[in-house]
Amino acid sequence: MLNAKYTALLTFLTLLFCGTLCSAMIIPFMGFFLVEGLGYEPWIISVYSVLAISLTLTANRQFAHRIDRGDRVFPLVGLAALGYAVASSALAVSPALWTVLTFGVIGFGISSSAVSTMFSLGGSLAERRHIERSRFNAYMRATSSTAWMLGPAATFLIADLITTEAVFVATLGTSMIWIALWWLTLPRDITAEAKPKQQEAGSVIGASRRLWLAAIFIFCLSSAHSLTFSALPIFYVQEVGLPGYAPGVAFSVKTFVEVIAIFCTPMIIARFGIRRALLATACLAVVTIQLLASVQSLPQMLAGAALEGLYYGFYASLGISYVQSFAKDRPAGATALYWNTLMVSGLLAGPVVGLVAQAYDFQTVVRLASGVALLACAVLLFSRPRAEVAT
Repeated sequence: MLNAKYTALLTFLTLLFCGTLCSAMIIPFMGFFLVEGLGYEPWIISVYSVLAISLTLTANRQFAHRIDRGDRVFPLVGLAALGYAVASSALAVSPALWTVLTFGVIGFGISSSAVSTMFSLGGSLAERRHIERSRFNAYMRATSSTAWMLGPAATFLIADLITTEAVFVATLGTSMIWIALWWLTLPRDITAEAKPKQQEAGSVIGASRRLWLAAIFIFCLSSAHSLTFSALPIFYVQEVGLPGYAPGVAFSVKTFVEVIAIFCTPMIIARFGIRRALLATACLAVVTIQLLASVQSLPQMLAGAALEGLYYGFYASLGISYVQSFAKDRPAGATALYWNTLMVSGLLAGPVVGLVAQAYDFQTVVRLASGVALLACAVLLFSRPRAEVAT
């Protein structure tokens, strides 16, 4: 019985890993592909980001509503995997701007919904098997971070050693593995258990207010990360003059440290509480992003990537538990709100990166991100103490 329990969870984490690996191979690469591979100006990143992330937001919201009412999860994950495969196929055959803005936007936009769907399902599975939700969140975040450690490094290495177009052939191959795992391992009738709704109007309003305050903090810190996420690969290659494989190496170092930080978060929550730990994490982000903007060599890039992984690992694991704690009767909805907040930050960061880089440079974008992280500190600092939880 014990082996069956952990086999089911490991199978779930394997599917999550493969789906996240697919996303990790394409998300940080698309801006680089548009500017370096196709030769367009940085503003085109904004166009792609707005279209793709808008579709992801819509899919996340619709899928979360279905999950919370007890619908089957199997077809939702399958739709995401198939969308990714179609987009990769189209770009492997015709790596052009029109393909990016049609097949790429639709396929990759829908496929990005898989992460929110899997996290919503994972929380329910953990509760059924009597595992603390915040602890299993850490397992899922560590799994996702491991995928992010490998995905960007692989794509940037392929682009540097072969061609940028070859990346889409590789993502098509990984999408086939994702589809096979989805078909073979995810039960057809699997659902997330619906939670009883809160009855008292006052408690609902209070919980909703605290939930949105938490979401505002997540938005600010996620915006800071999204700005650096989009700007750093081109900043390293174009403005610092590092080799083409450098962004992939930086992602690998970042996510390696991130995994270690994620596994430390349950102890940090128990010792300090989520809110205070998040405040310290936001302060670390301010300093780290300023250091990233000052990178001039490969060793400095690696040191900065390690610090980035430290703050983002703490934030990634603490943040989702913080948001979920304010909507225990709507776990999928809270999870979708968390991921949608990340997506909105990315949606807004895309145009900002394109416009600021067009007017100034990518280093200015990174410095701006540090200011946004400082705003996140202010939001959490001036939020009411009753918003603090230590679950």
